[in-house]
Amino acid sequence: MKNIIIGLGLTTLVIGILLWLGGPNRNANATPVSTDPSKLIAVETAYDFGTISMANGKVTHDFIFKNTDATDITINKMFTSCMCTRAVLIVNGKEDGPFGMPGMGFLPSVSETITPGTEGTIRVTFDPNAHGPAGVGTIDRVVTAQTDDGALLELRFHAVVTP
Repeated sequence: MKNIIIGLGLTTLVIGILLWLGGPNRNANATPVSTDPSKLIAVETAYDFGTISMANGKVTHDFIFKNTDATDITINKMFTSCMCTRAVLIVNGKEDGPFGMPGMGFLPSVSETITPGTEGTIRVTFDPNAHGPAGVGTIDRVVTAQTDDGALLELRFHAVVTP
């Protein structure tokens, strides 16, 4: 009896794996995204604003990054995870943006090439008043820069918002 149960279990497992491997590609039209972190490297990928007051208004932090690859890298998309956050891309003194959340107003296009060894800045501004009185408490947000090869540079920040 034990051998029959083991046999049925293995057969079910093999059939499940075959169905999973041979199943339809549900993301056939999705843009391929690489998470290869070896090209654009940020000095820091997370920042904690600590406790901030709505009464004091917007806070800003600069994230510094560098092209560590031997070839040019082009940032072709940049966006934030929430309407309360804006980001500006600064490379060689040129500013692009501000960039915000997709679907929440105009999102400018970007095509900024970063040569090997070049550093840039992503200036992130968080508005603690954007959500009104309900926006108090812990917040976590992300700013994403996507390169022409689909690699992502994700920069995160945290804050505790008080009135």
